[in-house]
Amino acid sequence: MLCIFNDSNDAYFNMAVEEYVFTHFSDDVFMLWRNEPAIIVGLFQNSLAEINLDYVNEKKIKVVRRLTGGGAVFHDLQNLNFTFVESNSNGNFRTFTQPIIEVLNGLGVDARFEGRNDLMIDGRKFSGNAQCVSNGRMLHHGTLLFDTAMTDMSNALKVNPLKFEDKAVKSVRKRVTNISEHLKSPMTVLQFSDLIMKHIMDTKPNCRKYEFTDEDIAAITKLRDEKYSTWEWNFGHSPKYSFSKMIRTVGGNIEMHLNIEKGIVSAAKIYGDFFAKRDISDFENILIGVRHDEKSVTELLSNINTEDYFLGVTNDDIMSLMF
Repeated sequence: MLCIFNDSNDAYFNMAVEEYVFTHFSDDVFMLWRNEPAIIVGLFQNSLAEINLDYVNEKKIKVVRRLTGGGAVFHDLQNLNFTFVESNSNGNFRTFTQPIIEVLNGLGVDARFEGRNDLMIDGRKFSGNAQCVSNGRMLHHGTLLFDTAMTDMSNALKVNPLKFEDKAVKSVRKRVTNISEHLKSPMTVLQFSDLIMKHIMDTKPNCRKYEFTDEDIAAITKLRDEKYSTWEWNFGHSPKYSFSKMIRTVGGNIEMHLNIEKGIVSAAKIYGDFFAKRDISDFENILIGVRHDEKSVTELLSNINTEDYFLGVTNDDIMSLMF
């Protein structure tokens, strides 16, 4: 088994690392890695419906889609992630998470596997896990909340459920805890990472450390740039959904209803008690074909006079209405 400590903290790059190892390596692999603040959404999720967009933009939190299903998770540098890639695996979640439990039990922490894919301490979740299979290879990965900023996690993942209607997989929020709260003696997340890596190397057969070559890094960077850092993958890949929102403005109440397919507005309907110089259906038609992202809508609004359609309403009001 190849044992890798991936010291990149770039979420786009690290998602590309996982795919690269999954699809290009023949050896079994164990990897530890961390991200700077990011939300990692499941393969089948509607990204916008999982995030608090205002907070994410304010804090410059990356949003990245992963290869596996399941719910959205928050990463920061105090969250440690682990990845197994194995051939001929039975896919047992308990098998992959057992080394983590063994390390924590050795530190005097009563960590347990519970439910479908969670690790818990005293009934509170500190690790979520997910898997995918391709060409006889299994990728299993999980989060380990070590000393994560819970306020950032809560705010970044706090979404108004009334805005979105879709059939995408929804994240299930559970009461969570940090591992650091339960340790008998304090340690850093990197010290904890070292303990896990040592345990894997001591207990798994034929382990050897591996560092990415220049060729590996070039291929991973290409995958990051062409896939994992793109709007098309992270947002455009979202399933079909409907978006609705109503705001009060100086010019009156406005209610927006959008249908979105592959991240693109496919239908728009606007209601309200506002006044307009031109037929509002013209504005609805202008929205069709536009990406449902702030950059595209901002560019659109800069090229039209919104006062023609909404008297006394600003472009900022329209932006607020659409997100």
